[in-house]
Amino acid sequence: MKRSLICCFVVLGLLVSVAWSQASKSGGTEQAIAALEQKWLESQKTNNSELVAPLLAEKFVETTSEGKVMGKTEALKEAKATKYTSAIYEDVKVSVFGDTAIATGGFKGKGTDPSGKAFDTYERWTDTWVKMPDGKWQCVATQGTPVKK
Repeated sequence: MKRSLICCFVVLGLLVSVAWSQASKSGGTEQAIAALEQKWLESQKTNNSELVAPLLAEKFVETTSEGKVMGKTEALKEAKATKYTSAIYEDVKVSVFGDTAIATGGFKGKGTDPSGKAFDTYERWTDTWVKMPDGKWQCVATQGTPVKK
């Protein structure tokens, strides 16, 4: 009886240790993805699409708040032609599922679109990140939904 009780405590200790280790790893990943999202925001604030380019996977897909679907090349071209006078993220949350992470948040931005038309937008966004074979995280998909003011 005493021996089986000791074994139970040892097994319980190992399980707690493994669970804590996994939580620590995903916490680090959540922070890493949040930092990548901040880099993306910095590209918008500084109107520098070159900052976001390495964050996007080659097969990246963007679905805009207007329903337009674009690949990486077109999305970067549009990002370069969009000029922000202000851009902020709010309520950013990251959930990790192995080698995939989902980031969500709110975006408020003002500026001019590629055609020169002024915009003042508020939307919720969802980004899907995947850990690539080289160990880097890249965004494979983004989607924006307008929020009524």
